[in-house]
Amino acid sequence: MATGVIPGSDGAGTVIATGNCVTRFKVGDRICTILNQGHLGGSLTPQTFQTGLGASIDGTLREYGVFQESGMVHMPKNLSFREASTLPCAGVTAWNALYGLQGRPVRPGDYVLTLGTGGVSIFALQFAVAAGATVISTTSSAAKEKKLKELGAHYVINYKQDEKWGETAKKLTRGGEGVDFVVEVGGAATLNQSVAAIRIDGIMAVVGFIGGNESTNGEDVPSLLTAWLSTFVVRGIAVGSRLQFEGMNRAVESRGLKPLVDKKVFKLAQLKDAYQYLWDQKHTGKVVVDCQ
Repeated sequence: MATGVIPGSDGAGTVIATGNCVTRFKVGDRICTILNQGHLGGSLTPQTFQTGLGASIDGTLREYGVFQESGMVHMPKNLSFREASTLPCAGVTAWNALYGLQGRPVRPGDYVLTLGTGGVSIFALQFAVAAGATVISTTSSAAKEKKLKELGAHYVINYKQDEKWGETAKKLTRGGEGVDFVVEVGGAATLNQSVAAIRIDGIMAVVGFIGGNESTNGEDVPSLLTAWLSTFVVRGIAVGSRLQFEGMNRAVESRGLKPLVDKKVFKLAQLKDAYQYLWDQKHTGKVVVDCQ
């Protein structure tokens, strides 16, 4: 993050004023910011990668902000501001993971593996269920297992009790062939089991490393060669474009989907506490900060 940049990649709010040449929005519109302000469609470029809110340019953790009209989208009509504020990063990332590879979207009957109860994983679960896929999720507690099942997960594996959860997930699929999609958020700590779960020609979207940089049980971290040896597709995901955001919002509205917002909501003055709460992984779904 650049020195002095206001943090925050996600936001939702109301347009209170517009410039003379603005045509996409009017005063009173309810909007969400897009994370990479210059990524309107297609692939990221070195230039658009440098337009991230809260990283290269001032972010959303403030009461008021000035943004280019190209860097915003209309909120889904069925969502509150708190719910909509969770969409720009985790929501679009999950949507990209399942729909971003041209010609290979998630389809009814597919098997999707999600890891844990963080924002991207919960969105991926909801989008996959809405698409008619069978979802296998992992977690570490009975309480979170209950929440995952309430959200539509067909199978939940406790990774604390089952160290070979990837192999277990594979056995749950049709013919034991493996899952069609893995939304991989854990990194080195989970990659071996994600590889164990995926089918030939399956798609693994790598979107983070919340489990740290070291594998469990002293295992070697899978290399790029693993994708060839096991014959699957690996995609590195860096959120997604405005075009994908708008497509996701149409699905959110038409399906009546509701993002999972953690029960604990923070005020702007409690921002440090919010970061700590997130770091300690006490959350389920997205952590929200009210800026007013």
